[in-house]
Amino acid sequence: MALGSAQAPLAAVAATSGESVRRRAGDAVRGRSSANGDAASSMGSLYEFRNGRGEIEMNGSGSVKQSPPPLLQQSGTPKLLTLPTVLTIGRVAAVPLLVSTFYVDGWWATTATTGIFLLAALTDWLDGYIARKMRLGTAFGAFLDPVADKLMVSATLVLLCTKPLKCAVFWDVPWLLAAPSITIIGREITMSSVREWAASQNGRALEAVAVNSFGKWKTATQMIALTVLLASRDPRLAAMTGLVAAGVVLLYISAGLAVWSLVVYMKKIWRLLLK
Repeated sequence: MALGSAQAPLAAVAATSGESVRRRAGDAVRGRSSANGDAASSMGSLYEFRNGRGEIEMNGSGSVKQSPPPLLQQSGTPKLLTLPTVLTIGRVAAVPLLVSTFYVDGWWATTATTGIFLLAALTDWLDGYIARKMRLGTAFGAFLDPVADKLMVSATLVLLCTKPLKCAVFWDVPWLLAAPSITIIGREITMSSVREWAASQNGRALEAVAVNSFGKWKTATQMIALTVLLASRDPRLAAMTGLVAAGVVLLYISAGLAVWSLVVYMKKIWRLLLK
């Protein structure tokens, strides 16, 4: 009996010690698992943050997911085909339509030709306004915009020279439209070459060929003159000889402003070269 009584407390102590050891071991295992899980989750989050290409990744829990696209692609990366650039491309595509409708007989053809040119002139102003207002300007758009303008204007001048308008005010002068047309086209070719040269130089050269007020007035009178001359080809307006005369006068004013603005640009370039 004494021996049995002595063994009972020893068994209780051993059981209590074993339970305590098991609890501590369980807590340790759970602690390690929690720490490993937190570490894995942290590493997974870090991997997801550092991988900015929108590829399939492994997160901390071991599952596969598609990471969201980077913020740079959502807001910072410039797009090639912005709205102003699309409008500019539309002006380039409208040049063949302008040429096609010009040589078609019929009242609707004259209206279509005038409408195409007028729409191109309006989009020339609109794409620049949108690019500045919405900050959608791109290097490609800045390159293509003057190209589209020169194509449209040059094509219209050549078309008008192939079918001279008769105007009693100026008699039958064969070079009536050819003279200002050659002047305007020659000025545009010269300025394109000068601006290309300025782009390869320092910032002062680019400032010297920046658009001035003469150039803006030249463009405005040029667009109005060409619109009037295209519209005056309508047979229904044949009796309005003053309309043709107004268009011719505006075209000569535009040619004069083109030459004057070229002289201003050349003076600035000359002063820059002498420094």
